[in-house]
Amino acid sequence: MNGEFLVRYTDAAREDLIRLFDFLLVRAKTREDFDAAQRTIDTLATGIESHLSRTPFIFRKASDSPFLRELVIPCGGAGYVALYEIEGAETVNILALRHQREDDYH
Repeated sequence: MNGEFLVRYTDAAREDLIRLFDFLLVRAKTREDFDAAQRTIDTLATGIESHLSRTPFIFRKASDSPFLRELVIPCGGAGYVALYEIEGAETVNILALRHQREDDYH
């Protein structure tokens, strides 16, 4: 695999991505707002792929396990957090995505 990890999304993480996009769309009033929502989701997906396909072990641990970690992706004045699990030597599974300002973010 050329030293790169395959990044996969669980069904729950895909639902989170849709939920985050829907939240941004509800707030959109203009075409520019819609474009900004799409750029935000694109930034999130690109950040996940570019960082986790190469260096998944350098981001903060989410538990005592060295394989469960979080990636913070800055966006505007806040950011998003991707919870992921490293599976073997070739795969990273995205488990959940949250905005840092969501109630259940800790």
